[in-house]
Amino acid sequence: MALSSTFLFLLFLLSLTSFTSSSTTTPTSQTFIVLVQPNSKPSIFPTHDHWYNSLLSINNTQTSTTILHTYSTIFHGFSAKLSPSQVQSLQSHPHILSLIPDQLRHLHTTRSPQFLGLKKTDNSGLLKESDFGSDLVIAVIDTGISPNHQSFNDKDLGPIPSKWKGHCITAVDFPASSCNNKLIGARYFSQGYESTNGKINETVETRSPKDTDGHGTHTASIAAGRYVFPASTLGYARGVAAGMAPKARLAAYKVCWNSGCYDSDILAAFDAAVADGVDVISLSVGGVVVPYHLDAIAIGSFAAADAGIFVSASAGNGGPGALTVTNVAPWVTTVGAGTIDRDFPADVKLGNEKVIPGTSVYGGPGLVPGRMYPLVYGGSAQTGNGGDGYSSSLCLEGSLDPNFVKGKIVLCDRGINSRTAKGEVVKKAGGVGMVLANAIFDGEGLVADCHVLPATAVGATGGDQIRKYLTETKKPIVTIEFKGTRVGIRPAPVVASFSARGSNPETPEIVKPDVIAPGLNILAAWPDSVGPSGMALDKRRTEFNILSGTSMACPHVSGLAALLKAAHPEWSPAAIRSALMTTAYTVDNRGQTMIDESTGNVSTVLDFGAGHVHPEKAMDPGLVYDITSYDYVDFLCNLNYTIKNIQVVTRKNADCSGAKKAGHAGNLNYPSMSGVFQQYGKRKMATHFIRTVTNVGEPNSVYQVTIKPPTGMVVTVKPKKLVFRRVGQKLSFLVRVHVRAVKLSPGSSTMNSGSIVWSDGKHTVTSPLLVTMQQPL
Repeated sequence: MALSSTFLFLLFLLSLTSFTSSSTTTPTSQTFIVLVQPNSKPSIFPTHDHWYNSLLSINNTQTSTTILHTYSTIFHGFSAKLSPSQVQSLQSHPHILSLIPDQLRHLHTTRSPQFLGLKKTDNSGLLKESDFGSDLVIAVIDTGISPNHQSFNDKDLGPIPSKWKGHCITAVDFPASSCNNKLIGARYFSQGYESTNGKINETVETRSPKDTDGHGTHTASIAAGRYVFPASTLGYARGVAAGMAPKARLAAYKVCWNSGCYDSDILAAFDAAVADGVDVISLSVGGVVVPYHLDAIAIGSFAAADAGIFVSASAGNGGPGALTVTNVAPWVTTVGAGTIDRDFPADVKLGNEKVIPGTSVYGGPGLVPGRMYPLVYGGSAQTGNGGDGYSSSLCLEGSLDPNFVKGKIVLCDRGINSRTAKGEVVKKAGGVGMVLANAIFDGEGLVADCHVLPATAVGATGGDQIRKYLTETKKPIVTIEFKGTRVGIRPAPVVASFSARGSNPETPEIVKPDVIAPGLNILAAWPDSVGPSGMALDKRRTEFNILSGTSMACPHVSGLAALLKAAHPEWSPAAIRSALMTTAYTVDNRGQTMIDESTGNVSTVLDFGAGHVHPEKAMDPGLVYDITSYDYVDFLCNLNYTIKNIQVVTRKNADCSGAKKAGHAGNLNYPSMSGVFQQYGKRKMATHFIRTVTNVGEPNSVYQVTIKPPTGMVVTVKPKKLVFRRVGQKLSFLVRVHVRAVKLSPGSSTMNSGSIVWSDGKHTVTSPLLVTMQQPL
């Protein structure tokens, strides 16, 4: 794991080196985020903007450079497109803390309230205790919002909270009436995007807070959509649609455009959101993992957490591979994706009567019932004009021969282009249907999509069975049987195949993801200007759409955090995360440990972190592991960050001498524990964790510890009993882990997990314990 993090960092440094070396021969400009020392503006400049503009003037020969964004809340600084000479000049300036190259990030893309135990008719519980989150403001940093959707109506909502300082930015397609007592703020940030990509093509997307993609509308309604009935997508998933915090206020910050989302714009949104007075920030965007002082999202989210704002971020969709989790800073709550107990079966029936299970939410002209259609494999249907079997197997644009495909159902392999785009390619070539088969890496995880023609997705095993049938049959035939919506049959929750996995590639001492939440086939609001498949040629319209991704899981936790904050306004962001983690569960509706959708095997801490969120239990967790901003400073000290780099992340001056004496990075007061051992020929090894818990339950509570050690290890906890006299009291304990070296080949590792559980008979406070042993090369 440490090797992987180092490798990513070296790649990042190499990219900077290549930029510098190439600029010596062909000077090119690049967008940078520039952080300056706090309180360093010379008095001769009336504003920071005047000073920043003067910094960009080199020897009076440099043409003026336009500042893209000025940052004044989360830190002092700016972003601009800089020439190599400007970069060199700024790097040597005594008041410049850091220059961070702008990076491109990408989106991580009615039943979940009931599945999570939140019901509209409850007379008690989290929704009632929090008044449905009515005084809380959730910021959604995404693709904007569709303001006229009924999920964002303000019926029976009180006035806008007096603390709100934000704005509703208007445009031709986003009049002032777009905002109301529900959607109280809307902004957009495009300067960083346009600096690299040129002016926005306003025939395709709009320079306003309006959502022309759908992703932002979907995530916003998951977090805080109002109750809407009836709701469905093309007839699927009929019922009541509702967000986690139905009465919470929303503020939309549009930072993502057709080509993605740039760090400079994301930071501008963080800067605005903190200044506006939001309570929760929801970010379903991710990218490459780099050290925290080079990670704009880590820097922006630290400032938010420092201001008391809870930040949740999607873990990424790079699963089921290991070390794929992103947004791994410990001050961010990182959310993976699980399934709910609802699916949309659409099975493949072969000519030999074999039935392959599949899933789809296709709604449109269908196949003729009872009729079998010719079946072909895309890899055998390539065009003659430069096409190849690989491209056509993936059903890439222009790769299929219409003479071969017309009137047939086409088997396409998953990969490279989007799943719905493959169906559009098949439809253009004259195909009447599509079967989308997972690759080996995707395993058995299935995602239901709104395809543009009759289509379904099958797992890797099912795909192999269909290919075998194709090779063994002279005239293969097939049909797809769509069976609508099914509830309560499948095991749930299950860790979604695509959900990014640990270990944490940057800091293995911090387990990531933190938790999982519903993220597969989630029904939520959708713009009336975008087809459900997201394809330009899709003219169908629906008020709600079904999407999958950790993008969908993240706003579930954002909304739950708003409810918890409303019920417990004194809780810090770390306390809220602790409540969600220590009350999470790891068993499914059969009472068995959750399985991994990609393999069907039992999942682990690396897949689900602390487990699946349990909102009602999180309202009364008993104990919480709280963390201050200065605890995070000590954490960075123990990672051997320089004083300057710590200041880049935290804006605080650090004295690392005391922090390093106190222990190691794993001693951050996190609700989970992770120890990493480098064997180096040792036979016995040991480490320890110091943790402090705060009583948020009842006075005069006595907690006893139960230890579930990782296999083959000895774990001790002192003391074994924690006696609390009052609410708010803090007590500490020590965990020692003794391990015996195991035989490992050079460069390999092994992981085992257990748990530390405190209980007073009413509350159960569970901390995962992960131990990794590595054999260096």
